[in-house]
Amino acid sequence: MHVRERGAGAAILLLHGWGCHGGFFHRQLDALGRDFHVLAPDLPGHGLTGTAGPPLSIEAAADACADLLAARGLHDVLLVGWSMGAGVAWSMLARHGLARIAGLVTVDMSPRVLNDASWQLGLRDGLDLTRSDAAAAAMPGAWPVFTDRIVQSLFAEDLPRDEAIAEWAKGEIALCDPNAMSTMWRSLVGQDFRAVLPCIACPTLIAYGGRSFLYGACVFSWMVAQSRGARLVRFECSGHAPHLTEPGAFNAALGTFRREL
Repeated sequence: MHVRERGAGAAILLLHGWGCHGGFFHRQLDALGRDFHVLAPDLPGHGLTGTAGPPLSIEAAADACADLLAARGLHDVLLVGWSMGAGVAWSMLARHGLARIAGLVTVDMSPRVLNDASWQLGLRDGLDLTRSDAAAAAMPGAWPVFTDRIVQSLFAEDLPRDEAIAEWAKGEIALCDPNAMSTMWRSLVGQDFRAVLPCIACPTLIAYGGRSFLYGACVFSWMVAQSRGARLVRFECSGHAPHLTEPGAFNAALGTFRREL
């Protein structure tokens, strides 16, 4: 995997969302890299890793991240997963354990994206398997439409957005291989990490955007109740990407949590 890297000291591994890449953490790399060793890989199918990297699945991404930590000899790592990256983080913990992990931060992500009769805490629009499959099938022929939807989802639903960030994000997301995104989407929505949460025996911070288009606050309250002493942090002026829209507050929260471990 291609890895962006800054700094030295206690390690922080930043895992990005679907359709994005490690560069979406540029404000964390620059700020937190002054005090910590910050790594932000481009996950399989994304960014400079692209389709030439590991196989296109959440599980393969989790294995690749575990291999990265092992290859660098890193221990006591703060694992940070935003959106799809949280799924990769949960999969990594389920498959490889906590031997190299000091703490976990998840950012605006449900442990199960899809909704059904028994689970209504996935995506707020009620996405179910039928609609998800239709969307995945449409991606290769309509990626510009999906690009616009992804960009819209990054920001607070009822506040003005930063158009400079939006245009930059749109340009980066537009470069994705839509076939790879379709494959990764199918893998992502096929995951169910609800049973993993109670098994995570490390300090955990559950962060979310208070004005997220994608997830309601109720899912994060549910996650805290299922976890071992997890703490909740809400970024009031953010949508799905508080690290982009409230970087100062986000970096402060992440830095404080890293120092506590």
